[in-house]
Amino acid sequence: MNTNLEHYKIFYHVATEQSITGAARKLNISQPAVSQAVKQLEEGLGIELFTRKAKGVSLTGAGNLLYSYVSNGYETIMAGERQLAKMMNLETGEVRIGASDMTLQFYLLPFLERFHVLYPEIKVTVTNAPTPRTIEHLTQGRIDFGVVTGPLDADSHFDIIPVRKVQDIFVAGTKFRHLKDRMIDYKELEQLPIISLEGKTSTRTYVEAFLERKRVAVKPEFELATSDMIIQFAMRNLGVGCVVEDFAGKQISDGSLIKLKFEEEIPPRNMCLIIDKRSSMSVAATKLREILETDSKV
Repeated sequence: MNTNLEHYKIFYHVATEQSITGAARKLNISQPAVSQAVKQLEEGLGIELFTRKAKGVSLTGAGNLLYSYVSNGYETIMAGERQLAKMMNLETGEVRIGASDMTLQFYLLPFLERFHVLYPEIKVTVTNAPTPRTIEHLTQGRIDFGVVTGPLDADSHFDIIPVRKVQDIFVAGTKFRHLKDRMIDYKELEQLPIISLEGKTSTRTYVEAFLERKRVAVKPEFELATSDMIIQFAMRNLGVGCVVEDFAGKQISDGSLIKLKFEEEIPPRNMCLIIDKRSSMSVAATKLREILETDSKV
């Protein structure tokens, strides 16, 4: 039979309230509408579901049997609606972000702190990885969006939104203080011990491409996993390190590192949000994205 599902909803409330009037009040509809729906359900099923009493109604044996099934289904639907409402109101949910050490430390962390204060019930998962790996996670649907450093190859599948400028620099320890007060030609780097990030990170790729345009080829003596380690090696006078300036700001200020000066700085680049347009984003992730875009410094 093809029974109107709305009739089962009304049946559920009549049975729960044990009253036509009570169900009408609960559903905010008229008593005749409730009575008509019950009548049509009984006629459709070919059996009486309620016994009418002076004050209200009670379920028949058949009604009790049907109610045991309808109540489970209806209450499950209601529970689903409540959870959905909580998700829409950011009372529950999850955000999955991909970020490098740099983007997490110097951009994302304060936003995550604020987001947690505003929406404490939202679970935030951060997958820490360099830019190429973050893009891979995004493509595979493991994260909602990434916060990465450019430049990035154009891809019609991605939205790429600049949010903050970053500046690549070369730094050295006190052993190299003779370089502090003069302009250096990038060609001189070929004669210096260089410390750089290992592998095909966005930072290393960008700086090497810039040096190549200057016809400068450097062969790092130390290749390290993190920029923090580059700072530590440079402070111990093991070479000239290439890092984003944010990492070395404190050490440059206190004099434990010097910033090398060149007539032409390496062009600044951007931290960016990267979003796969082919994938849907959770409500919580959408809200965090809105916060990040609103407070963009680019």
